[in-house]
Amino acid sequence: MSAWFDTVSSLKAKLGILVAASVVTAVLLTLLGSAARVPALLVLPVSVALALGVTQLLAAGMVAPLRRMTEVSRAMARGDYSGRVRTSATDEVGQLAAAFNRMAEDLATVDRERRDLIATVSHELRTPLTAMTALLENLADGVVPADPEHLDAALEEAQRLGRLVEDLLQLSRLEAGVVDLDDQDVAVRALVEESVAQVRSTGRPGDFTVDVADDLVVTADPSRLRQLVVNVLDNAARHSPPGTSVRISGATAPDGWWLEVSDEGGGVAPEDRERVFERFGTDGAGGTGLGLAVARWVAELHGGTLRFVDPDGSRGARLRLEVPTAAPRPASTPSPADEREPVVPPTTAPTGTSRPSAVAAGERPQQGMDGLFGRFWPEDGIGSGWRTVVAAAVAGLVAGVALSFTAVGVTWTLVAVVCGAAALLTARRRREPWTLACAGLALLLVLPMTLLDAWWIQMLGLVSATAVFLCGVTGARTMPGIVLTGLAWPLASLRGLPWFGRSLRLAGTASRAPAVVRTTAWSLLGLAVFGTIFATANPVFGSWVDQLVPNLTFNDLVGRAFVACFVFAATLGASYLALNPADVEVLGGRRPAALANRFEWLVPVLVVDAVFVAFIAAEARALIGGRDYIEATTGLTYADFVHQGFGQLTLATALTVLVVWVAARRAGSTPEDRRWLFASLGLLCVLTLLVVASALRGMAVYQDAYGFTTLRLFVDVFEGWLGFVVLAIMVAGVAGWARWLPRIALVSGALALVGLAAINPDAWVAGRNLDRYDATGKLDLYYLQTLSADAAPVVADRLPQEVSACVLAGMAQTSMRPETLDDPRAWNLGRARAEEAIDGLGRTAMQNAVLGGELVADDECAGVWAAFAE
Repeated sequence: MSAWFDTVSSLKAKLGILVAASVVTAVLLTLLGSAARVPALLVLPVSVALALGVTQLLAAGMVAPLRRMTEVSRAMARGDYSGRVRTSATDEVGQLAAAFNRMAEDLATVDRERRDLIATVSHELRTPLTAMTALLENLADGVVPADPEHLDAALEEAQRLGRLVEDLLQLSRLEAGVVDLDDQDVAVRALVEESVAQVRSTGRPGDFTVDVADDLVVTADPSRLRQLVVNVLDNAARHSPPGTSVRISGATAPDGWWLEVSDEGGGVAPEDRERVFERFGTDGAGGTGLGLAVARWVAELHGGTLRFVDPDGSRGARLRLEVPTAAPRPASTPSPADEREPVVPPTTAPTGTSRPSAVAAGERPQQGMDGLFGRFWPEDGIGSGWRTVVAAAVAGLVAGVALSFTAVGVTWTLVAVVCGAAALLTARRRREPWTLACAGLALLLVLPMTLLDAWWIQMLGLVSATAVFLCGVTGARTMPGIVLTGLAWPLASLRGLPWFGRSLRLAGTASRAPAVVRTTAWSLLGLAVFGTIFATANPVFGSWVDQLVPNLTFNDLVGRAFVACFVFAATLGASYLALNPADVEVLGGRRPAALANRFEWLVPVLVVDAVFVAFIAAEARALIGGRDYIEATTGLTYADFVHQGFGQLTLATALTVLVVWVAARRAGSTPEDRRWLFASLGLLCVLTLLVVASALRGMAVYQDAYGFTTLRLFVDVFEGWLGFVVLAIMVAGVAGWARWLPRIALVSGALALVGLAAINPDAWVAGRNLDRYDATGKLDLYYLQTLSADAAPVVADRLPQEVSACVLAGMAQTSMRPETLDDPRAWNLGRARAEEAIDGLGRTAMQNAVLGGELVADDECAGVWAAFAE
C-alpha cells in the first residue's frame, strides 16, 4: 500500500500529500453528505474519522522507520546490536535509516571485537602469569633450586608478559589515533640491519640475509617503520626452521617502494592470510598474536599496505610491504579500526552487564499517542486485532443495510445488540461478573426500541445502555471513573488509530490492505450477482429481497453509507475501549488532603442542615394551615403552590449528594471527626428524604388537579431515584460500603429506567388521565393526541369510537404513517398493537382517515369533543 508513497524522495512532499489527501477527503465527504441531505451531526464525525484514517494510512509508513529506530536504539542501550531498520523509503527518513543501519553494523562489530579483545587478552595474560606463578611458588617452597636455569625460565615468562603489554599499549595508541608520524628521510638498508640486530639480541636463532640497495632512501617515520620491520622479522624468525635464513629484499617501484620478508617455514594458507593480521590471530607458534596487527596498522599509517603473497617456492611465507611515494596522509592518521571502533572509556560496563542508559526503562519519554494520552491510557500487551475490526465492520454493514430510516424499530435493537456483541466478544474483562451484569442490563435498556413507540424512552434507554455497557467493560467504580468512561469512548477513535493500522497492516511490506480491498470487492460482487439471479428466479425470495434491500436512491445510498461508517467507527471505538480499557480510575484513587480545621467542612454542612430544617418547618406550617392559609399567604391555589417548587426540590436533592461527597472527602479521619461527619451528614440525608417525600406528594397533588403527563411521570421517577441514592448513602455510611455507592447509583438508575419502560409510560399516563376523567369528568383530549402509539390501545378501548378516532388521527401523524407501517425494518410492538386497536374501531370514515394518515378536520373533531364533554 505504501510502496508508491515510498518512491517520493522528499519528506516535505510527503507531508504535503498527506495534508492534501486528508483535507480533500473531508471536503468531498462533506459535499457528498450535503448533496444527499445527510444530517450534519452524522456527516461531521464520519468525515473527521475517515480523514484521520487516511492520515493514519499514509503516515504509518512515514513514521514506522523512526519508531523502529527508537526501538533499536533502546535495545542498543541494553547491549543488543542485532536490530536493524528495514524500509524502502527514499526520503530523508529512508536515508537516515540507511545511515542508522550502517552505524548499528559498525557498533555491532566494535562490540564483538571488544568482547574478543577482553577474552583473548585474558587468555594471553593468563598463560605467562600461570607459568610464572607456578615457577615462583616452586622456588619459594624449595621444590626446585634457585639456579640460573630456573631463574632464566621465570625471567623469560616475565619478558613474554612485558612484550604482550607493550604490544597492547602500541595497539591502543594506534587505534586511538594519537600517533603522530615524524617523517624523515630514512635509509631503508640501515634501518633493516638495525632491526635484524635487535631481533638477534632477543635470542632468535637463524640467519638473516639483507638484499636492499644502499641508495634506497624513503620518507617515513623511522621509529614506526623500525617497529614494523622488527615485528615482521621476529615473526619470520619464529616460524623459520633451524638452519634456514630469512631473506629481506627491497627496491623502488614506479609509484613508490616495497620491502619483502621471506622465510622457509610452513607458510600461511591462502584462506588464513587475512586472519593472521587480526589481533591475537596467532597460529600457536609462541607469539602474542599482536605483532602483525601492529605492523599492518603502521603500514596503513604510512599510506601503504602489508599483505602475504604467494612464495617463490613450494614452501615458506612471503610478506610484502608496499608504500606509495606520494601517499596523502594527515599528521595524525587513525587506523582503519579507528573508523569503526571508538576508544572504550574506563567507565564502560563489563561484558554481560547492561549499559547505563540516558533514560531509564521505566522513565522513557512517551511518543505519539502514548505521549498524548500519557498514563491515562497505556497500550501494553495488546497486539493486532483484525477480528475486532471485522466484527465492527459487520456491525456497520448490518446498520447500513438493515437500519430503518422511517422510525425506530426492531432493526435499531438488532444493530445495538450486534454492536454490543462485537465489543463484548473481545473485551478484556468479558468474564468478570460486573461486565456481564452491565451487558445484560444494557440489553434490557435497548429492548424498548422494539417494544415501545415513545421516542423519549427509546432514546433514554439507548443512551443509558451505552453508558452502562461502557462502564462495564472499563470496570469503572467511582464517579470520576464513570465520567471519564464517557469521555474515553469518542477518544478511542483517536487512541486506537495505531492499533487499527497494525490490525489491518495498512502500511509496510506486510500490508493486508490490498487483500482486504480485494476480498471486500469480490464478496460484494458475488452477493450482487447471485442475489439478483435468485431474486429473479424465485418470487418468494425476490419478495424477501425487496423487503430487506433498501431503496437505492442516491440520497438513501449515501445516507446508509454514512450510517455504516458511523456505526463502524463507534463500534470500533467501543471495541478498542473494551479490548484496551483506559485507566478511568486515574482520578478515582486520589483523595484530597483532609482540611486542617474541622470547622472548615463542618460549618458549611451545619448551615445547609439549618436551611433544610427551616424549609421543612415551612412545609409543615403549610400542611397544617391547609389550602386557606396557602391562598391567603401566597395568592396561589394549592395545586400551583405544590407544583411551583418541584424543580427546585429536585435540584436541592441532587446537590445534597454533592455536598455529602465533598464533605466526606475533606473530613479528617480521627474518631471525633468521624462522629461529627456521621451526625451532620446523617441529619442532612434524613432532611433530604423529607424533601423528597414533600416533592413527590406535591407532584401527586398537582397531577390530581391538572392531569398526568409523561414528563411529570419521568421527574417523579427521577426524584424517587435520587431519594433511593440518598438512602443508599446512609446505609453505606453505616455499613462501610462507600466504595460501592457509584455502581449502586448507576445500576439503580438503569433499573429505574427499565421499570419505567416496563410500565409502558405513555399507556400508563393515558390510563391515569382516563381514570381521572371517570372521577372528575376532566380530560385533555389534545394532550392525548401528542402521546405515542403506545397509548392507542388504551384510548381505543376506553373512549367512544368517534372520540378515540379523533385522538388516534392525531397520533397517526407522528407514529403511524403509511411508510412507517409498511417498512418491516421499522416494526415495533407498540405500533403493531396500535394498528390492531385502530382495526377494532370498525370501518368508518373516521377510522379510514386514521389508517390513511390524514388529518381529521379540526372543526369536525371539535364538534365531537364538544359533544363528548357535554
